[in-house]
Amino acid sequence: MGLTSLFLEVENKNVFILGTGEVATRRAHRFLDKGANVILAGNSIDDELTKKGAILTPLKNLDEIVKWSDIVVTASGDAELCEYIASISKGKLINRADKPEKGNIIIPTSFFIDNIEISIYTNGQSPLMARELRKKIQSIITEEDLLEIKLQDYARTFLKEKIDDQKIRKEYLYNILNNEKIKGYLKENKFIEAKELVEEIIKSDFN
Repeated sequence: MGLTSLFLEVENKNVFILGTGEVATRRAHRFLDKGANVILAGNSIDDELTKKGAILTPLKNLDEIVKWSDIVVTASGDAELCEYIASISKGKLINRADKPEKGNIIIPTSFFIDNIEISIYTNGQSPLMARELRKKIQSIITEEDLLEIKLQDYARTFLKEKIDDQKIRKEYLYNILNNEKIKGYLKENKFIEAKELVEEIIKSDFN
C-alpha cells in the first residue's frame, strides 16, 4: 500500500459507518467531533452519539446510504456484509476497520496535547505499541514546548508583516528558537515577556 500521512477536512462531509460496536463508536465520535454528518448501521448507538447528531439506520437499503457517503467505514463483525459494502464503495474513501489493508484510508490512533494533534500509525503491526508510544510522547512534551509553539506562531505572524522573504523569516525563527533569554522566559512561564523580546529582536533591524 502506498500510504502517506494526511489531515482531511471532514466538516459537513457525509460518513457512513457499518457497525455499532466499540470501534464503530470510536470512529463515529471522531467524525462527529469534527463536524461530519454520520450515519451508523447496526443494532443500537449510545445517547452521546445521538446527542452529537448521529443517525442509526437498520441493516437494509444500505446502497443508497453508500451513494450519499463521502467516506465509508466498515467496522462490523459481519464479514460478508463488510465485503459487500466495500464492493459498492468503489471510488470513495473507505476505511476498512475489519481489514485495514483493503481500504484506502487509515484512521490512526490520535491524541491532543493542548491544541497540538499527534497521530501514530504502526502500519498495523501493533495497536498496543501505538498506545505505549502515545504515553511516552505525552510524558516528554513539556509546557515549555507548548509555549514555544505559541511563540513561534506569534513570531511567524509578526514577521510576515515585516519581511517578504521566506528564507529570512526562517532565519529569524531559528534565532528566536535558540535565544537563551527567550528560553528562560518560557521556562518561567513568562509568555508576555517572551513576546515582547521577540518584537524587540525583529523591530531592532527595522529602526
